[in-house]
Amino acid sequence: MKLISWNVNGIRAALKKGLPGFIAAEQPDILCLQETKATAADVELPGEFADYTPFWNSAEKKGYAGTAIFSRAKPLAVTNGIGIDEHDREGRVITAEYTDFFLVNVYVPNSKRELTRLPYRQQWDRDFLAHLKNLEVQKPVICCGDMNVAHTALDLARPKENVKTHGFTPEERAGFDAFVAAGLLDTFRVFEPGGGHYTWWSQMGSARARNIGWRIDYFLCSAALRPRLKAATIHPHITGSDHCPVGLLLQRR
Repeated sequence: MKLISWNVNGIRAALKKGLPGFIAAEQPDILCLQETKATAADVELPGEFADYTPFWNSAEKKGYAGTAIFSRAKPLAVTNGIGIDEHDREGRVITAEYTDFFLVNVYVPNSKRELTRLPYRQQWDRDFLAHLKNLEVQKPVICCGDMNVAHTALDLARPKENVKTHGFTPEERAGFDAFVAAGLLDTFRVFEPGGGHYTWWSQMGSARARNIGWRIDYFLCSAALRPRLKAATIHPHITGSDHCPVGLLLQRR
């Protein structure tokens, strides 16, 4: 089973910048998108989406945030949000239940350049982890999306210069530490221990061409799924957004 996650930085823009061709080439069983910046009514999906059932969670604010799941197999159930009104106004979480796991698509809030949203982000991390652990009581969990944090110094090109930068503060990294301590695996690190692999690049200073990037897009999963992991991938050659897609290959049961 192939799962793909991508922060498209606007689905309407991505549809004009190669998203349909990427779907045709990769043929994912499940496609999770973040920062869709649209509602279902705003988007006319091309034929490449014909085999997928769509599920949308859009922000109350027009043209902002939002997530979507496109699934070949119809899930048993789909819910939006995590049941906390403070967190559920921006369309940041969709949970799809399948026979043998929950899939959670997430677009984690950014702490903002001046760290004005850092306290809120810390509360979000705690509440979102509780959501995942509540699901895990029932069956294993796969969580994918833009986590808006580079976990370790290996996950960005210039760690020393960015210790106090949003996305690499000690507080945000501690939030990710808590996910790992709770038993969730960073699937990419199961297969690749080295650095130099990034999923987001600034649009300034030719950062992408120079590979001056950050790894902030992840697939996490319950430890119970470790025997079924076949590969975890990053697709830096795929453009169309300031993020690139990430993937997970899971052995079917």
